[in-house]
Amino acid sequence: MKKLASLLALVALLAGATPALAGPAEARQFITSYFGDTRVSYAKVDSEWWDTTYEVVFVDGRKVEFEKDGAWKEVSCKYSQVPDVIVPPRIREYVTASHPGQKMVKIERSRREYEVKLDNGLDLTFDRNYNLIDIDD
Repeated sequence: MKKLASLLALVALLAGATPALAGPAEARQFITSYFGDTRVSYAKVDSEWWDTTYEVVFVDGRKVEFEKDGAWKEVSCKYSQVPDVIVPPRIREYVTASHPGQKMVKIERSRREYEVKLDNGLDLTFDRNYNLIDIDD
């Protein structure tokens, strides 16, 4: 039944429906708030035994992945910048001060950390208190 509902939502999205059908209410609100001006290319529900995630890909190449409760897990913007509003202020301040002129093109969060990818290829990892713990190039 879940797969049928997911397939119907996907078909509706591909038929030109609004992105509001993409998943839980929090995910729909996130899409409307930060990506409402972009058409959805496709949406996918990935169900496994213990977890469900939602992935929404936009026609301009941006991608958002959500947890089963609708909280964002990853935002990837290949050719543009991650919306500043979703980046925690301390991370945004660090990037602005330490890497001026660089854009954040991807942000990913887990229970323990945030990982930010800059357009120059650097990966910055922050702990849950927003302290920088790793830089990888």
